[in-house]
Amino acid sequence: MPEKPLTIATYAAGASFAAIALVYVFGPTYFLDDDAASTKKKGVVGLSNAANDCFINSVLQALAGLPDLRIYLIRETHRRLLDGPEVYHVDPERQSAATTGTARPACLEGLQRGILTHGLKEILDRLNERPIYRKTISPHPFIRSLEHAFGTRISRQQQDAQEFLQIVTERLCDEYHAGGKARRHATRAGITITKGHVASEKTDMEEQFGAAPPECSGNDEVEEPPEEDEAPADEEGFPFEGKIESQIECQTCHFKPKPTVSTFVTLTLHVPQTSSTSLNACLDGMLKVEHIDDFKCERCRLDHALKASERQLARATESNVQMRLQKDIANIRQALEEDPEKPPEGVELPASSEAPKSRIARHMYISQFPKVLAIHLSRSTFAIGAASTKNLAKVAFPESLPLGGLLHRKNYRLLGMVTHKGSHNSGHYESFRRQVQPLPFSTPASFGTEGAYSRQASPYPSAAPSVAPSAMQSPRVSALNLPITNDRASPVPSTPTLDSPSTRSLSSQDTIPSTSRGQAPTSAPQMHDADPLQLPPSTASTGTESLSRTKSIQSLKDRAQKRASSIKEGNPLRRRAKKGSNRWWRISDDKIKESKTSEVLSMQKDVYLLFYELDKD
Repeated sequence: MPEKPLTIATYAAGASFAAIALVYVFGPTYFLDDDAASTKKKGVVGLSNAANDCFINSVLQALAGLPDLRIYLIRETHRRLLDGPEVYHVDPERQSAATTGTARPACLEGLQRGILTHGLKEILDRLNERPIYRKTISPHPFIRSLEHAFGTRISRQQQDAQEFLQIVTERLCDEYHAGGKARRHATRAGITITKGHVASEKTDMEEQFGAAPPECSGNDEVEEPPEEDEAPADEEGFPFEGKIESQIECQTCHFKPKPTVSTFVTLTLHVPQTSSTSLNACLDGMLKVEHIDDFKCERCRLDHALKASERQLARATESNVQMRLQKDIANIRQALEEDPEKPPEGVELPASSEAPKSRIARHMYISQFPKVLAIHLSRSTFAIGAASTKNLAKVAFPESLPLGGLLHRKNYRLLGMVTHKGSHNSGHYESFRRQVQPLPFSTPASFGTEGAYSRQASPYPSAAPSVAPSAMQSPRVSALNLPITNDRASPVPSTPTLDSPSTRSLSSQDTIPSTSRGQAPTSAPQMHDADPLQLPPSTASTGTESLSRTKSIQSLKDRAQKRASSIKEGNPLRRRAKKGSNRWWRISDDKIKESKTSEVLSMQKDVYLLFYELDKD
């Protein structure tokens, strides 16, 4: 008898150790990746604010939530690591002899090496960690990289977040183009530059995003472009860089000169002096047609010169003057036909002050859409003889932003936002960042009630019919689950599966014996004598019977799918996952809390910077 309590105690101790082992092994995965876990265990890395750094912290947190930017940083850093320092090294003597520019060799080498590109990648990688506890890092390493790139110190007073974003993005864009020129110069010098994704780059992308980049087709060496400043056409550029074209049209002669192309990394939109407006209205204010008076049109000037020369020719009496005027008239007409913007050579045109003034219509449009569209809402109001104030107008902005025409429509999705609370000269910046989880951290089948270990592994139906099928199982409709015994029998199909190969019959007149399961089912139909779906010869001979049989099977599948959906929705234990696209992080330096899309869209009075990413679909 004394052995019985000892046995019970031994079993209890063993069960306790087993429970502890299960929690130790499966607990981290459940709490990190499961949607049913407590939100207190989830979060992102915050940034410390030691000396008015909220304008830096808010921009960095917004940039950390842009997947296209992070992929670009991975590609550029690994490309420079693979090429080696000799590709991006600048010889001071050769540089001074080859160019007459004012750029110092040290500054040019810093651009080609990508100092800020490496610094931004490091801090964005740290901000995208998934800590299980509250974690805060310092932005000082990135600030030192920025100071090293420009060779100056950054003031620690209150600064503008848009100016900081403009400086960072312009520097990144300059480093991208400087690196491209260095690689093309190295290619001409005979240095082999590999093309495509290297092994380290693939590994880094797989660790960060859970998927390898697409393979590049073609040769391993980069083809030499026709011009030195021209980048390869198949190369993905800086994701913030876009192009705007300005087109003017003369309202008198309807001449359209060549559009003026300018690049941008951020779009600045002026907020009108109203109580409320919208982002589309601000975009229309920049892209709308604008009329300008007292403009000197080149074609109108040539027309004026042509008429003046014809009048002089009519009054000329000397032959040499007539020949000169006839030659001038022919050159002016040729210029009008070919290129009115290029003045004819050897022709003395009237003074520009004598040229007629006309009215033009100017409009701007985005000719090259960036992958990441950064929009700055300018709220500064300037008045003569008064201090600058902040425009407190409400600006409504959408979650999905369509841009472009009907034939070239581009859809953007909101991924980040920076808000400002306070006056024009002081205040505090906060950032909103969409919870974009990479694939390694998104586990749809975890160890919960619908986890991987709660599903059956067999693709065959149960041998015995079940009275109350469990909602944890999602049987799949198959040809093996649709027996037909005779002409009057109405078979009841098994419930179809949605995401699992397990099956269970709801009710059936004939079931497959459990002792002889036969050959495993395949995607291709197999015709043999034991096939329960094979029709008798008398019925298979007619096309009408075959069509009715196909419709009957399709109707049975539809009924089975509806039945499976009703069982799954009616299960009280089914875990309803949160909608990932509706979840945001609201970050104020080191203070982090969850937010929703509705709260983000309601920040109309404080919105300052918006970050849209091009929709891949």
